[in-house]
Amino acid sequence: MPRKRKDEQTGKREVAGVMGLRGSVEEQPITETLEINYMPYAMSVIVSRAIPEIDGFKPSHRKLLYTMYKMGLLNGGRTKSANIVGQTMRLNPHGDAAIYDTMVRLSRGYGALLHPFVDSKGNFGKVYSRDMAYAASRYTEAKLDAICQELFRDMDFDTVDMVDNYDGTMKEPTLMPTTFPNVLVSANTGIAVGMASNICGFNLQEVCVTAIARMKNPDHDILETMPAPDFPTGGELLYDPMEMRTIYKTGRGSFKVRAKWRYLKEGNLIEIYEIPYTTTAEAILDKVSELIRAGKIREIGDMRDETDLSGLKLTIDLKRGADPEKLMQKLFRQTTLMDSYPCNFNILIAGMPRVMGVGEILEEWTAWRSQCVKRRVYFQLGKKREKLHLLKGLERILLDIDKAIAIIRETELEAEVIPNLMIGFGIDQVQAEFVAEIKLRNINKEYILKRTAETGDLEREIQDLEETLKSDRRIRNIIIKELEQVSKKFGQPRKTEILYHWDAASGDEVEEETPDYPVTAFVSREGYFKKIPPQSLRASSEQRFKEGDSLSFSRETTNRAEILVFTDRFQCYKARLSDFDDGKASQLGDYLPTKLAMEPGENVIQVVFPGEYAGWVLFFFENGKAAKVPMSAYDTKSNRRKLTGAYSDKSPVRTILALEADEAVAVYSTDGRAMIFSTAQLIPKTTRATQGVAVLTLRKKAALDRAACLGQSGIVNQARYKCRSLPAAGAVLRPEDLEEKQITLDLEP
Repeated sequence: MPRKRKDEQTGKREVAGVMGLRGSVEEQPITETLEINYMPYAMSVIVSRAIPEIDGFKPSHRKLLYTMYKMGLLNGGRTKSANIVGQTMRLNPHGDAAIYDTMVRLSRGYGALLHPFVDSKGNFGKVYSRDMAYAASRYTEAKLDAICQELFRDMDFDTVDMVDNYDGTMKEPTLMPTTFPNVLVSANTGIAVGMASNICGFNLQEVCVTAIARMKNPDHDILETMPAPDFPTGGELLYDPMEMRTIYKTGRGSFKVRAKWRYLKEGNLIEIYEIPYTTTAEAILDKVSELIRAGKIREIGDMRDETDLSGLKLTIDLKRGADPEKLMQKLFRQTTLMDSYPCNFNILIAGMPRVMGVGEILEEWTAWRSQCVKRRVYFQLGKKREKLHLLKGLERILLDIDKAIAIIRETELEAEVIPNLMIGFGIDQVQAEFVAEIKLRNINKEYILKRTAETGDLEREIQDLEETLKSDRRIRNIIIKELEQVSKKFGQPRKTEILYHWDAASGDEVEEETPDYPVTAFVSREGYFKKIPPQSLRASSEQRFKEGDSLSFSRETTNRAEILVFTDRFQCYKARLSDFDDGKASQLGDYLPTKLAMEPGENVIQVVFPGEYAGWVLFFFENGKAAKVPMSAYDTKSNRRKLTGAYSDKSPVRTILALEADEAVAVYSTDGRAMIFSTAQLIPKTTRATQGVAVLTLRKKAALDRAACLGQSGIVNQARYKCRSLPAAGAVLRPEDLEEKQITLDLEP
């Protein structure tokens, strides 16, 4: 009888489509699944990969630099990059490609850092080029740059913890004992799970001066000594003092950087020689070509990339009669020749991610650096105590050298030499071992006297080190002295020029040049925006949206119109429709949080067309209050694109309405009641962040649900719900007033 198969005996069935496996379904709560499978992965990415720590490095950076240090590349000559990559794999198990990518970004040739850590030779690409590929690792050479002396100066003095590598075969540092705040000097970007980090670079001299000033005076204004970020690609930073102060305080925000250019009259051409850090030459060329094809720019005859060994250069040939100033203003507005840099100073502190302002970062770095210096002093103190202890034993032998020789000669067994010396002179084992290892040629009075003469100096040095450990002032002075040395040795002038008084009126000139034509704006419920000209809308009017998304409202307007985008972070973003590309009904459109460089996790609540900034903006809050703010409060005289404190943060906002004039509004509560009142009953408030006044009297556990203009509410029995004074409780909605209707979010009355 043939033997039965094992699965026939056990009653298990073979899983279709799976070879050699036996599947089973196990029910598990979703919370348990996330805890067991998702959270360890998320924390691993956050802690071990994507977010930099207080030394300014990610683990991949640290592993590469430490490997190069152990290879002797700090003071030696260059070696093949492939050799470095291979050695680094002993610490970094993620593959040679990832290691070499890290080396490229840290290299001098690539130019992504103000102070590169890798002295490179060969083709390492360029940060301002998207298509300039770097050569393979077998063709390039590298060593550590001179500034790495400040990374490894204290490495051998037990200043940082050492841990096992991934297979336990060697040790690696948890942090680099940097003598300067590298976390603010070296630009760093990382995307983790559920969070990100985007730290811009600052000038080394300014950072060192500021760190010193903060240690001497905790109330020092950082903007006085460190006015703005600095980038290796140069450019011009458009300085907004309020926005910059917000970034320095919170670690979040954005600022604009634009390209540098010059006009050469003899050739009737423009040369662009510095561009924003966030863009590339190819992206600029592609966008300009697109604008030329669309007929939006007619002043350009030709544009080409003339970048060579001397640096970046984009050349624009002008047509006869073209105004170079007006053309560049157009390009600034419509291309990445002027771009925003979003800041998110997210740093790991003791294994936990924290978003911090510049002042808080400097405080954390100072505290951490103080611990490094204390550990170094303690290490030096231990070494000197050991040496003093040995010299004390040698000093005793000085009293009778012949006795020591006699003890050694008369001892029959080698193992008894040390014990006999210990007994003969009253010294411990360590001292006896030291005496026994002295060479025969050194058993003379001169040698012993010279060595024992060091005893007094050592005692004074030990006392000084002990006093240093007890004094925070001495530790602080050591850090200050090191910062001064770093600033003097490696400091360099700013590369990014700060424009404190840039002409905001230039935008008005550009506005006149912006083509004005009718368009229809479409806004989806998930925050996608489309601007479609009439001819494209006639060709296809069926709108495409992302799965699960739908139309929120549409509006016929013009290309020069402005929009106000209110978010759930109590902020308002301003934009012009001309900032958006003309689209088609078949496209999804621009995602507003990305287009407007919103903060991570920030969502769109409402989009408002301000027109001539007449009328009112009404905010209805969950606590039953409503605020009436003049539309003119959002009209700024400068080119500010972001308004903080756009509305009150005391209660979640439920509805935002824009009205050109007072009219009747219906307000609904979560317990099925409604009331109607005229917005003329609300007193206007000049402050954007006003809490407003109570309009709806709420019952226990009830809240304001929504509000709508009366004409869009669908209420039939209007007299039932009207009220003469505020606040009011309203009335219970009748079935005929609950008729299912599409409630539009159109903000027009």
